[in-house]
Amino acid sequence: MKYSIIVPVFNRPDEVDELLESLGSQTLKNFEVIIVEDGSKIPCKDVCDKYADILDLHYYLKENSGPGQSRNYGVERANGDYVVIVDSDAVLPPGFMQAIEDELRRQPSDAWGGPDAAHDSFTTIQKAISYAMTSFFTTGGIRGGKKQMEKFHPRSFNLGVRRQVYLDLGGFSAERFSKMSLYGEDIDFSIRIFRGGYSCRLFPEAWLWHKRRTDFRRFWRQVYNSGYARINLWRKYPEALKPVHALPAVFTAGVAALLLCCLVAVGCWLSGVAPCLSSTIAVLSILPILLYALLIFIDSGIRNRSLIVGLYSVPAAFIQLTGYGIGFIEALFSRHPSSGR
Repeated sequence: MKYSIIVPVFNRPDEVDELLESLGSQTLKNFEVIIVEDGSKIPCKDVCDKYADILDLHYYLKENSGPGQSRNYGVERANGDYVVIVDSDAVLPPGFMQAIEDELRRQPSDAWGGPDAAHDSFTTIQKAISYAMTSFFTTGGIRGGKKQMEKFHPRSFNLGVRRQVYLDLGGFSAERFSKMSLYGEDIDFSIRIFRGGYSCRLFPEAWLWHKRRTDFRRFWRQVYNSGYARINLWRKYPEALKPVHALPAVFTAGVAALLLCCLVAVGCWLSGVAPCLSSTIAVLSILPILLYALLIFIDSGIRNRSLIVGLYSVPAAFIQLTGYGIGFIEALFSRHPSSGR
């Protein structure tokens, strides 16, 4: 047995069904699957039983402790030389495991990560959110794309590591970095991989489809907590904060300043105060925001081959940047970080 695929699950039987179906279609077969049910009220045991004759599948039910500790639980029971960690809302293309095998044969690595993409079956909002999380014009490509602005750090939705390295590092930390415990733990783990002197790189062909959030409210909460976690990670690891991570906060402050300037100018124009100058200031203030929205609309529309997805990508991009930026700024001035340090 060479690979152990670890999947923490919480109340997602339908998504587990899709994931296991995609695992059953892999061209490379030498892997086991470990499903760790993290105290779900809607278990996926019946779903797993459907694939008992198709996959080398092991199902465990435990008390709720969060995804990080559930991954640790699974790795402790794994038999593979390498563990591959994916989220339960992922779907793998048939060549996913073969791509990992090919990369490791080409150049051995202690750890790796891969990109994600939007499947044709995803909803319009899911595709827009996927764009907002992966585009160079929103995240700088740091979510696993081939074009990125900083050193690649694998994320827990698509992460692989030698099992012994995982155990030597102590797995995912139980430390809390944001207002919700599941945010920031994968960055913490990635930083410890590099600090330990282990090799880690991007496997660009080991990509998967990742559903992410299904509505903008949940998406805002996700990126807000990610921004909050980044500051607490920086307090623990100085190298965790790069200029690219501050860009959403700069963007958020800039958009707020431009909108305020525009509103003041419109107020002056309506009051008859220097109407020509006021109208010019109002237009110049709103123009950068409109141009950025147009850039997102065009780029996403072309990438997704859909003007509707391009349209939805505009609010998704602003949510991604401002949600992260607000969480980042709030944590920066907070005297009581959620990590408890």
